[in-house]
Amino acid sequence: MIEYALLFGLGFLAAALIAMLVAPAVHRRIVLYTENRLKATMPLSPQEIRAQKDMARAVYAAENARTMQELLREREASVSLQISNGTLVKEASRLLGENQDLKAQIHDMSVEAADSRSKFRRTEIDATNLKEALRRTEESAVAKDLEITALVKRIERMLSDIDNLKIERTTRETEIENLKMRVQALRDEREELRRETRLVTKRAKDAEIRLAQEEHKVLRLDDRLAQAMAEGVDKEALLERRTREIARLKTGVKSANAQVRAAVKALRAANLPVPDFKEIAVAEQEEASPAPIAAAVTADLAEELRHRHTALTERLIKAKTGANDKALREEIADIAAKMIVLTAANEGEKSPIPELLRANSTRGAGKELTLAERVLAIEPSLAGPQVSQSPRPE
Repeated sequence: MIEYALLFGLGFLAAALIAMLVAPAVHRRIVLYTENRLKATMPLSPQEIRAQKDMARAVYAAENARTMQELLREREASVSLQISNGTLVKEASRLLGENQDLKAQIHDMSVEAADSRSKFRRTEIDATNLKEALRRTEESAVAKDLEITALVKRIERMLSDIDNLKIERTTRETEIENLKMRVQALRDEREELRRETRLVTKRAKDAEIRLAQEEHKVLRLDDRLAQAMAEGVDKEALLERRTREIARLKTGVKSANAQVRAAVKALRAANLPVPDFKEIAVAEQEEASPAPIAAAVTADLAEELRHRHTALTERLIKAKTGANDKALREEIADIAAKMIVLTAANEGEKSPIPELLRANSTRGAGKELTLAERVLAIEPSLAGPQVSQSPRPE
């Protein structure tokens, strides 16, 4: 590293030494060139300066004289050009006038030619119009002849049409008479239909009134059905409690008998006197009570009545005409009969319904089934042994 620095310093010093040696020669050369240039550009004496001024004045005077000569020549040329221009303007004015005269002549000749052409065309048009008028006249004459012929034929047709119209008028008068008679018949028929409509309307109103009454009956029967169902549920609960109590008592009696038997055995084993007593007889197997079966049948009947009542209510609401009044009455009567049967079953032996049914079970000949007969047809056991059973309606 130091070697490189020493070499660099040595080179720099050598270059500086060479520059110092060459610098005086270069300086002398520059001074020489500068002196020569100054000598060439600057005068060396006042005479030379005056000579240069005189030479400049002479050159300026010569240039000025030459310029004046050129200006004079240009002025003369301009004057000659102005003179020639005036001559040309006059010639152009003359030519322009002649041109305008020629144009006027050409225009006049064109107007005359146009007038001639227009006259010729008008003449041709007049000739054509005359030919066309002649042709139209001939055609109109032929057309009038044809029109006259057509009018004659038309008059003949009109005469025949008049005869036909007379015949048709007579026919129309006959048809009008027939239509009048038919209109009168239709009016009579309309009056008859109006009377029938009023009658049908009256019947419909009566049917609506009866339907409302039947609806009220159905509502009352529904209330009675709900009451009977509530009573049936209460009786079923009471019966179930009684059954549980009887079972409990039976169990107690059995346990007491077992204890008594054990005591008797103990006394006999001890050779002690046995007191005289009787065991409480308890049947091991009893006949099945019909109460649960009757309760199940009653519940099924109540459910059936509820469903039928709902369906009947929907039918009554949707009914718009009295076409199914008879079927609805039969349905209501059947529901009422089954309601009475359900009430009698819920009330049991204390119910007064069987006596009422036996008192009203007679049926007249040719009459519809009464409510009592419907009840007996559904449940013949309510009639008792005195009344014969009637067949159940389908």
